Amino acid sequence: MSVNQRVDSDHQLARLLQIGIVLEEVVEARAYRHYQSLAEEDRDLDTDVEALLEGAAEESAKHREQLEELIDDLDADSIPFEDIETLVEARYGRTKPEDFDGVLYDQLCNEETAYKFYDDLIQAVEESDAAFSVDREELLSRLRRLREEEAEGVEEVTRIMEARS
Repeated sequence: MSVNQRVDSDHQLARLLQIGIVLEEVVEARAYRHYQSLAEEDRDLDTDVEALLEGAAEESAKHREQLEELIDDLDADSIPFEDIETLVEARYGRTKPEDFDGVLYDQLCNEETAYKFYDDLIQAVEESDAAFSVDREELLSRLRRLREEEAEGVEEVTRIMEARS
């Protein structure tokens, strides 16, 4: 299942929302891993980075809850977690934290990936003429809010990076 396809059923929509949940889990885990990797003395010096990573982890947790609420409202069965995890790894997990030159570059990639996922999902829903068991405008409104929060995350990381250069 690709986000680039039209979404024609509650089942497809639920699967895509579950991909979003796993993607948010990846973002949260990577932010937490980076936070843990900061040396104790770096935590005192890099309060902006520490706050960014904490905020990213908290935001991802909130996004997962919101996506779970949407899935609960759909008339669809959930897909086994392992299947979704495989899809996320194949599509979005091509990079690892150590592939980037620093915490901020990895976080920027994470934020941009989540933004792109929501942007693609919104487009797929907008291009669909399917009737979902949830209100289409409410669904799109929630997804747009998530996308906007990811855009704000991209801007925050960029701001911190620019301040350091």
